[in-house]
Amino acid sequence: MDNRIQLISDGDGLAVVGSPVDVEHFLASERLLSLSKDLGLRRLGSLLRAGSGVARAASEIAAHSGRWVKLTEESAQLVKKFGLMESRTPGISHAMVGKPGAIGSWLQIVQGTGSFLTSPAVLTGAAGIMAQLARQHEMGEIRDCLATIDRKIDDVIRAQKDAELGKVSGAGLDIESAMTVLEVEGRVDDDTWSTVQARTHTITDALGWALRRFDALAERAEGTTGIGDLVRTAKQAEFEVQELLVVVARCFELQSALDALRLARALEESPEVLEGRRRALTVDRRRRRELVSGRIEHLMARLDAAADRVNSNVLLHLSAHRAVVGSVNHVGITVDEFHRPLGIESARPALETTRWWDAARDPAQLRNATAEVGRKAVVGAVVVGAAGVLAKGAHGGRDLIGNGTTRGTRG
Repeated sequence: MDNRIQLISDGDGLAVVGSPVDVEHFLASERLLSLSKDLGLRRLGSLLRAGSGVARAASEIAAHSGRWVKLTEESAQLVKKFGLMESRTPGISHAMVGKPGAIGSWLQIVQGTGSFLTSPAVLTGAAGIMAQLARQHEMGEIRDCLATIDRKIDDVIRAQKDAELGKVSGAGLDIESAMTVLEVEGRVDDDTWSTVQARTHTITDALGWALRRFDALAERAEGTTGIGDLVRTAKQAEFEVQELLVVVARCFELQSALDALRLARALEESPEVLEGRRRALTVDRRRRRELVSGRIEHLMARLDAAADRVNSNVLLHLSAHRAVVGSVNHVGITVDEFHRPLGIESARPALETTRWWDAARDPAQLRNATAEVGRKAVVGAVVVGAAGVLAKGAHGGRDLIGNGTTRGTRG
């Protein structure tokens, strides 16, 4: 070998392809070897044989190795360092790097023509496998996220009365079984795929159910005005959002598994089919994340607005203010934990409680407190006055009907 390796990035991960020794040395020099996974380059055999112009596919694959690493802040520096360039495969960038002669560091080099590593079929196939590994990596991160939420998935799903939602547990068993087949055999046969193919609607139905619940919570928060009701609504949201995110996270985990299975199936067909499937699933994944994050952002905006209504009169409702802020912040933390494995950035700052003495020096807080006390005083006066009139009428006072006469008999 000539100490040349190929770097391939799809925006989610980075693949390093070359001789086993060179790949290992490169990743070790960049301190990424322990974080990398086998790319499974041998799986490109059937794909390349189905393509045109790759007659030596089997022997070339046997001589090369590939490792994949998730793009993080550290690994993303390699993309900038070696100046990966866009390829003819949409969304895929690549660069050839090497260590020529006695030079100790890896440098970008001029790519040779006709190289196995730079052929469109290899880039397409590698991109398909990278997308599959990214989905499997996301599944693991979602499981870690669920572990931080103190609720068991199956317990939450069983507690719901929706019959369709209950099918998620069964779908999970079938999909996890198919993933085991993929990991052991390296492919998904027709019988295995037929078992899980019909489970797609189960996942989408459960996700739709959760989104409707998010909307209902947002409407409830927006329509609540009483201070006591706001405290109860915020506390209820704290409990329900946690349950809903467990369901949504499980749906995303299973959807990622289905995507990995679809990519594995396409990997055995042709470069054209694989590339089309990869791009379609990438678009679908982005839209699904935007849909869910949009609904959650809408809910958080309504909860923040509810907190503002309580915060406007801390002087008279200090305990309610602290309770609502605490509940909304707890919801925000749970949402951030859910967003992290999906790569969704959260720019929402946590709400802060206002101290009573600080509120006492705020003219707006004083006006609101004075106005509420005044309203309560007026209402109290009316109630007391009405009670007095009623009592007087009961003892022979003026006629409450308004005719100016007494109800008693003249003496």
